[in-house]
Amino acid sequence: MASFFSSAGSFLITVLASVFVFGIVIFIHELGHFLTAKFSGIQVNEFALGMGPTLFSFTRGGTKYGLRLFPIGGFVSMEGEDEESEEAGSFTKAPVGNRILVTVAGAVMNLLLGFVVLVCVVCSQQLISTRTVAEFYEGSSTQQSGLQVGDTIVAVNGRRCFIANDIIYEFARTQQGQADLTVLRDGKRVQLDNVVFDTYEENGVNQLVIDFKVLGEKKTVGSVLKEAGNWTLSLGRMVVLSLTDLITGRIAVNNLSGPVGIVSAISEASSLGLSSLLMLLALITINLGIFNLLPIPALDGGRLVFLIIEAIRRKPISQKYEIAINAAGFILLIGLMIFATFNDITKLIV
Repeated sequence: MASFFSSAGSFLITVLASVFVFGIVIFIHELGHFLTAKFSGIQVNEFALGMGPTLFSFTRGGTKYGLRLFPIGGFVSMEGEDEESEEAGSFTKAPVGNRILVTVAGAVMNLLLGFVVLVCVVCSQQLISTRTVAEFYEGSSTQQSGLQVGDTIVAVNGRRCFIANDIIYEFARTQQGQADLTVLRDGKRVQLDNVVFDTYEENGVNQLVIDFKVLGEKKTVGSVLKEAGNWTLSLGRMVVLSLTDLITGRIAVNNLSGPVGIVSAISEASSLGLSSLLMLLALITINLGIFNLLPIPALDGGRLVFLIIEAIRRKPISQKYEIAINAAGFILLIGLMIFATFNDITKLIV
């Protein structure tokens, strides 16, 4: 009986945490579109959070506000957004610059949310981890390869490291047992090529053993804001690199995760505490912001491409062609989501 209540409690926490994460990420994204549309004089017909049947709604200022049953999405419906309209306040009649702002505002709000959440995460930490080597473990291979106490690691394999986590991430992408490090030593840049690491195997992939510790820095208002900004840049770059690795085959496509995988990650993060859940929230919202700006039809980035073309040629692309292209992109995204969900379920079963 006790195990039943424990399982039920864990399930409830997962559900609440998932609703919280998905809800706030989607709400902030749609709020960005909504506010810029309102400020641009574009008629917003509906602002809804969630999908499926409407739980409740009200209309104010010509806009219907609604909460729907399933907390897995949301939308802002603007006049003339997906169909021809001669009404005042139509999306297509707004200046192209305003439409570009409305299109990118959702992603920008996601990135801003990520920064704010990361400020909270950094504030919860006792110290800020730096990139400066504090000490080595006994028999350290990296020390024998030339790394020294006091060295500040600024790049790994030519890629700049903004925060300590960047170093860990770049080491995780390195499978050869050695890496090229660029460090600051006594105020000068020093290149350390072929720094040797001990390795271990995980899921058939060689991983580097990090055999040193880094210094911790006391928090100030300035250092917290700087660290949160660097974390935002770091997570954004991590998303881009992960997408690149998927496209180039560096990461197997079966590592792609969908909603089921995200809920599983939320469950694990919530069990580790609020700080871990907030860090995952930051990663998800930054991921959504960047992914939405990809030049894929049916995404904000796809619409942005159409608007940039319109701004250059001073003439909009035929709406029927845009709708057809977006429909094809939507089908592609649904197929990708189904594939990712299948991957997630397979991992859970296996």
